[in-house]
Amino acid sequence: MTTEPATLMELARVFLRLGATSFGGPAAHIAIMEEEIVKRRGWVTRERFLDLLGAANLIPGPNSSEVAMHLGWQRAGMPGMVVAGIAFIFPAVAITLALAWAYAAYGTLPLLTAPFAGIRAALIAVILGAVWRLGRSAIRSPTLAVIGVLVLAASLAGGNELFLLLAAGVLGASWTAGIPGFARGGTAGAVEPTLLALFLYFLKIGSILYGSGYVLIAFLEGGLVDRLHWLTRAQLLDAIAAGQFTPGPVLSAAAFVGYLIYGVPGALLSTLGIFLPSFVFVAITSPWVGRLRKTPWPAAFLDSVNVASLALMVAVAVKLIPEALTGVRAWVIAVASLLVLARWSLSPAWIVGAGALLGWLLL
Repeated sequence: MTTEPATLMELARVFLRLGATSFGGPAAHIAIMEEEIVKRRGWVTRERFLDLLGAANLIPGPNSSEVAMHLGWQRAGMPGMVVAGIAFIFPAVAITLALAWAYAAYGTLPLLTAPFAGIRAALIAVILGAVWRLGRSAIRSPTLAVIGVLVLAASLAGGNELFLLLAAGVLGASWTAGIPGFARGGTAGAVEPTLLALFLYFLKIGSILYGSGYVLIAFLEGGLVDRLHWLTRAQLLDAIAAGQFTPGPVLSAAAFVGYLIYGVPGALLSTLGIFLPSFVFVAITSPWVGRLRKTPWPAAFLDSVNVASLALMVAVAVKLIPEALTGVRAWVIAVASLLVLARWSLSPAWIVGAGALLGWLLL
């Protein structure tokens, strides 16, 4: 494993570009990474990519950012993890910070409704395309197929993501061997917002946040709005909207929130707090991912978690459909994107760009 400057520069270029073009939340980010890193560049096998995805799903923090960190580790060790993680996160944080400045200065956000409606429609196709490709490698037996269906049904019924992933792993490993808990935010008394308090609050969230980045909304509403009163509910909704408007992880909304509370220092410390635990967790777990394959029980556990992760991606797509495909034209964009992905080997970034253009023209 090399850590030469040329390799680190390559990682920086690739993940900066991915961070600047990965719209649509963790499922879409993972789809774009799979296309770029596995299919186009061949840096890791599809099986190893699935293992890294499964490992990322089992630790707190933003899953797509942690997959980027894992991939950086696989490519260039600890320096690669740091470079890939920072490069992937940076574009979202920079753009969100700019939006926060505009919001604070003018009291509104740029009107990007039509282009982003097109992006959301195209992303349904991107997610389903990635699930199809990854599923052909992940579903290796009828048992794994059954586990995937069970997780999908449970997720659509409102099951907790962490519980479903762990239950799938235990079920798969139990079958091989022959034989619940929910993350939640702690309580806090109302205190004056200081830089240290802001950093510690987001550090806590980064250490316990499981599942989709959109779970962040519940944490921030219960903490910053209801208990600490550092934000109004309207400001929180605008912060989440900014995180959705930008590429990269939704957790970049932390920069928006931090800016509203304490300016640029607040934005930087909020961002550091929410992402720092992910670097620590990935540094601890990434060296062990390959070793899990050497014994049957952990391998079966990881196989089952991989299938469960794909089932959760399908559930995300299904849940997004009512919001993303709100009319005939949006359905046309989604179906056309799916047909293009099935026929040609195009980067999802092109599909996302075309979706934005079609949204601007049609919606």
